[in-house]
Amino acid sequence: MEILRVENLCKTYGKGENTVHALDNVSFSVNKGEFIAIIGPSGSGKSTLLHILGGVDKPTSGKVFLDGVDVYAQNEEQLAIFRRRQVGLIYQFYNLIPVLNVTENITLPVLMDGQDVNQERLKELLNTLGLKDRENHLPNQLSGGQQQRVSIGRALMNAPAVMLADEPTGNLDSKSSQEIVELLKYSNQKYNQTLIIITHDENIALQADRILTIDDGRITRDEVIRR
Repeated sequence: MEILRVENLCKTYGKGENTVHALDNVSFSVNKGEFIAIIGPSGSGKSTLLHILGGVDKPTSGKVFLDGVDVYAQNEEQLAIFRRRQVGLIYQFYNLIPVLNVTENITLPVLMDGQDVNQERLKELLNTLGLKDRENHLPNQLSGGQQQRVSIGRALMNAPAVMLADEPTGNLDSKSSQEIVELLKYSNQKYNQTLIIITHDENIALQADRILTIDDGRITRDEVIRR
């Protein structure tokens, strides 16, 4: 079942001789529950693509459909709601609020959306992420791997349609990196969570169901690793 469809996506910056084509006529689709790795050299358009999929940046032209909704046909208020409810974003830099503890950071998107916190889901996430004994700790009391676990919990709290991760292990040592990848794979499998990861790590990419290779703003390869 298709969850995400991208049609003729283009993104340009600048004008005239200074025009940069960050994305050049990109099209692909993703099925619900798929784990996709996006690879390519620095400056190839990977992060631009991820930000557009997540409603953070707008395309110059083309369309993004998530769960049947034309993302950029929505007004700004609808787009903000879309980002909070349909997309879970995980970054290389954890982006945690330093004055909020683990539980508060994880539940922040739900509270900002004016919703009640699903305590059962929160408890399950804290257990799954190995944070049950850290729920009252502030970010500066956590290791890098633990902080990234909090950012994963925050992204999962609203049960989004798709999880988008931009170099989620870029700041971590190899042991912590593999633990984070295993957690993402676990959420992908347990919750049938669609997962799209940008990575420079070939070992991480090879654990995905599909690998999309981007170069100069175009998809140059779409390889199925496992079905």
